[in-house]
Amino acid sequence: MSPPPDHAIVIENLCKTYRSRDGKERPPALKSVSFTVPRGSMFALLGPNGAGKSTLINVMAGLVVKSSGRVSIWGHDLDDDPRQARRAIGIVPQELNLDPFFSPRETLEVQAGYYGIPKAERRTDEILEAVGLADKATAYARTLSGGMRRRLLIAKAMVHNPQILVLDEPTAGVDVELRRHLWETIREMNAHGRTILLTTHYLEEAQDNCESIAILRHGALVACESREGLLARLTDKVVEVRFAAPLAGIPPALAAFAPVASGADRLAFRVTRGDGGVPALLNALPNCGLAVADISTTEPDLEEVFLRLTREDTERP
Repeated sequence: MSPPPDHAIVIENLCKTYRSRDGKERPPALKSVSFTVPRGSMFALLGPNGAGKSTLINVMAGLVVKSSGRVSIWGHDLDDDPRQARRAIGIVPQELNLDPFFSPRETLEVQAGYYGIPKAERRTDEILEAVGLADKATAYARTLSGGMRRRLLIAKAMVHNPQILVLDEPTAGVDVELRRHLWETIREMNAHGRTILLTTHYLEEAQDNCESIAILRHGALVACESREGLLARLTDKVVEVRFAAPLAGIPPALAAFAPVASGADRLAFRVTRGDGGVPALLNALPNCGLAVADISTTEPDLEEVFLRLTREDTERP
């Protein structure tokens, strides 16, 4: 048996252009996208609606034919060895595409049949136990809650024991408690060596769970690096000062810092880290003639990086 690859997914110069019904080419859905997903990692693929995320996932799943470029999944080239490439990946779609009259056990048995897995080698009950549905194994899928149906989709994707799971908006429409349970399941699978590729509009999920993050905009890759590297792109932070009494205006001693009123008794200052901005502000506060009640700081988060990289008023790549 060959050793596992260092990279679970390799995308090189991937392009996809759809044609309209009249034969004319549309704007490219993917423009020379290249990135790698390390084996055993949790990797986020982010972008606004229409950025090309679904097209890229469908190419990996073999549902969309790429225009050009190379895709390797678990060391198997999608063109040269499509069967093994597809067996190495499990797709958990955003849509709840379940037969309402099948039980979870029947759903997994049918899925195993699609992959030609002999009955003696099926792991139906083990998988249901892993996703917390063992006690619902014989219930109709239509009676399951939204969170349980999400877990059943994950179970379907695990039937053929893929090394890679692609989760497309796994917590969309799920309440806070069920979201927490889903993430416990996802982290446990990752801890057992499964590579996770995630798309989500809940950016805090990507920031909290993924080591590496790629961002698409208009079909092009605008960033692909570690979470820490992305956050380090923003060199400023917000310092909010709450004063002991309401403000009549901006004190002259603080005007140079260009503060913004964030309440009747508070000012917000955007300062640059590492250039003395915070110490300079702290030195100026005693000279403003007002008593300070509290000071808090807010570090930049992934949402702010995302918005700066994908907003429409920036130059398109």
